[in-house]
Amino acid sequence: MARFRFGLRIAGLVLAAALTLFFLLAPGSVDRRMNRIAESPVGSLEQQPVSEQAAAFHAGLVVADLHANPLLWGRNLGRTYSYGHMDITRMQVSGPALQVFSAVTKVPAGLNYTRNDADSDLVRWLALTQLWPPHTWFSLRNRALYQAAKLDRVAARSDGRLVVVHSVRDLEVFLRRRQAQPGLIGGILAMEGLHALEGDADNLQTLFDAGYRVFGLTHFFDNEVAGSAHGVTQGGLTPFGRDVVAWMERHNGILDLAHLSASAFDEVLALTGRPVIVSHTGVQGTCPGPRNLSDAQIDRIAANGGLIGIGFWEGAVCEPTIDAIVEAIQYAVARAGIDHVALGSDFDGATTVPFDVTGLPWLTEALLKAGFSGAEVGQLMGGNAVRFFLMHLPPGTPGP
Repeated sequence: MARFRFGLRIAGLVLAAALTLFFLLAPGSVDRRMNRIAESPVGSLEQQPVSEQAAAFHAGLVVADLHANPLLWGRNLGRTYSYGHMDITRMQVSGPALQVFSAVTKVPAGLNYTRNDADSDLVRWLALTQLWPPHTWFSLRNRALYQAAKLDRVAARSDGRLVVVHSVRDLEVFLRRRQAQPGLIGGILAMEGLHALEGDADNLQTLFDAGYRVFGLTHFFDNEVAGSAHGVTQGGLTPFGRDVVAWMERHNGILDLAHLSASAFDEVLALTGRPVIVSHTGVQGTCPGPRNLSDAQIDRIAANGGLIGIGFWEGAVCEPTIDAIVEAIQYAVARAGIDHVALGSDFDGATTVPFDVTGLPWLTEALLKAGFSGAEVGQLMGGNAVRFFLMHLPPGTPGP
């Protein structure tokens, strides 16, 4: 009997050790596999240094990115990593001064751009392996609140390197501070899919109070608000969805039409009096497919006064290269005008991109070589996004 109990004790220790190794290693392994950097056909970007002129020009820009998903992963953004696409240290090298951090709360299995149902939930398993608290395991709202709190914690522990921006007033203060502190980063919180409301209108205020300011209506599946471009029905706005749009109008919430079905896209633009964004997308003129904007949709966003964030990954630009990104930007500018185009990288969005956040100077140089003026490159790399948020975030408390 003593030998049996000893064997059980050893088996328990082995199991505990195995589980510890699993929870330590599995999240990082998934992160490395899902968030990758494409191999350049002409060698690594590090072997093709940016010219001194382009590097100096880039250093003088206020770069902004409309979409990234690092809050989903187990990395501590205050540390420096050799994998994934971003952390604060890498952002300070040459990355965005203003970053929209988007929270993902549910992703279906078998993900594709054509048809997904809502019957599976890969984020639950990611939450379990990354040891998110139990209240997030079965609640999409709680996952959203957890990621908002995570961004707040990162900011609080960043030694002042990251500040969370909630209002025009916050953004104005941030921009003034950044003139004296060039490495300062501002973060705006976004929601990727309003299934996190769990069908309850009261959760709009809950998410707004948690810091969310940009609201994507759908992600990869239809929800209680609207049809997704990648859902089963791909329908329009629901009655609840029309109420959501009206609430955003009253509270200065910024609507994000990325992933939205064509009919819901049109309905939102017919209902809203406020400019919208499409935070991360491509254009069908350079990369056909259901993920990307048609010419008619580009025209409607421009007429709305909105902003189109061009993505960096293969779904947006067909091949993850700097040339493909520049081609999509050129097409969008030719169609919508220079004032309506920005960056929407989808860094850390389970994507393969041509560079991590430190590679943005290569994009600056490529845009200059493509014939954009310095002023135009400044707009594309961040000026348009900063102007948009200064106009459309909630005003905040007046100050000196």
